Amino acid sequence: MDQVKIGSFLKELRKGKGLTQEQLADKFGVAGRTVSRWETGSNLPDLAIIVELADFYDVDIRDIFDGERKSEIMNTEMKDTLLQAADYADEGKNRLLKNVRNITIVGTVCLIAALMMEDLPSSHFVESGRGVLCGVGLGALITNILYTTGILAKVKEKKNDKAFAILFIAFFIVSAIFFFRAIFG
Repeated sequence: MDQVKIGSFLKELRKGKGLTQEQLADKFGVAGRTVSRWETGSNLPDLAIIVELADFYDVDIRDIFDGERKSEIMNTEMKDTLLQAADYADEGKNRLLKNVRNITIVGTVCLIAALMMEDLPSSHFVESGRGVLCGVGLGALITNILYTTGILAKVKEKKNDKAFAILFIAFFIVSAIFFFRAIFG
């Protein structure tokens, strides 16, 4: 796929409609700079926007991917299929963001609670609780890193019980270190 060729074609289509980059950006809810990046080939639009661009310019999606006009009108069935694929991809992104947000909230609450416990009089219970909260907070951070890098998804895809067990044990060990450090430390 030649991004520069695609960008030139997108620019040609925009100019054919008599639009500025800013006008097109407003139409599709993106920044003018984003349209500029599309047209220089340094970046490509998301699949959902490519489908909308093809519809807007009345060209086939394949024409956009080829960077030149070959067919006259986009097949409605193909357009629907690609829109469904784009929705599916967006749904996956939204699910990932929701999970990362929830894990971050749990970790942040635990770390804030641990910091607030600094003002309490020192006791075995307070130190143990602080250790557990720090462990859970750090575990949430590690989980987010594994989740956002895709390691957890790869483990889940392969249904690799051994790898999942190793990740779980690592999480448990980190939590236990903080807990025992607080108790005996």
